[in-house]
Amino acid sequence: MTKTVALQMDHIASIDINGDSSFVLGLEAQKRGYKLYHYHPNDLSFQNGIVSAHAEEMTLRYEEGNHYDLGASEKVNLANVDVILMRQDPPFDMSYITATHLLDHIHPDTLVVNDPTSVRNAPEKLLVTHFPDLMPETLITRNESDIKAFRAEYKDIIVKPLFGNGGAGVFHLKPEDENLASLLEMFFEKNREPLMIQRFMPEVRAGDKRIILVDGKAVGAINRVPAAGEARSNMHVGGKPVKSELTKREHEICEAIGPTLREQGLIFTGIDVIGDYLTEINVTSPTGLQEINRYDDTCLEALIWDAIEEKL
Repeated sequence: MTKTVALQMDHIASIDINGDSSFVLGLEAQKRGYKLYHYHPNDLSFQNGIVSAHAEEMTLRYEEGNHYDLGASEKVNLANVDVILMRQDPPFDMSYITATHLLDHIHPDTLVVNDPTSVRNAPEKLLVTHFPDLMPETLITRNESDIKAFRAEYKDIIVKPLFGNGGAGVFHLKPEDENLASLLEMFFEKNREPLMIQRFMPEVRAGDKRIILVDGKAVGAINRVPAAGEARSNMHVGGKPVKSELTKREHEICEAIGPTLREQGLIFTGIDVIGDYLTEINVTSPTGLQEINRYDDTCLEALIWDAIEEKL
């Protein structure tokens, strides 16, 4: 019987096929003979104990401007699917959290990657707090006096939303910057969530390294060097990918967090390291596969699928 995989993701039409990790994960599944389905998280439903999705059968090809075909929409009982790749981009909001609750009803009989309970419990900027010895100086709070005290101590700081992605809403405040109060007003009017405040690390000028781990084991890395005049190194905002290998310290970081990732069913993760410090553990929709593949002449999506198939 043909095995099936459903990609829960933003619409396939919107992706950049030269950089999107979900695309090559789908291509690898297709290469292995899986039947592909595509659906958006908004098309998930729960009724009478059944989790279903209005999904479309999908065919992928590496062809710019013509990279997919979709069949007619059909209501698919996700308990009958072998694997679901939960790949929609954050923000990690209540919609994202609700999707994890619904998928909990079918996992692990239908293998969801990554484990939905662990995804819910491990947003990128919070899982890292369980490894305080690996982190830079960090504050998570909405309390303005604590934020001001942190700034008074460290002078040069980064302010970022706790549940954002792709570098959106990240601010570098230098000691002489007078905009902290206005910035806090803007954030706090927008939502009720705490902020993450970190000591600015000048090492970021040399790059912010993305390391891919498969089932808790480091398999590749790429350095992302920020553009001139930019503190953010995310490739979404102009960061330049540069070939890179892991340092001794980065191996130590991966070995320290690997057992936790494996125990929590986080098969595909991407961590961010600046200098000697772990800044994020990305578990929702990690990226970087294609960039590392090009520099290292490897196929990380095949390693991910090998790990998935070991668990089927």
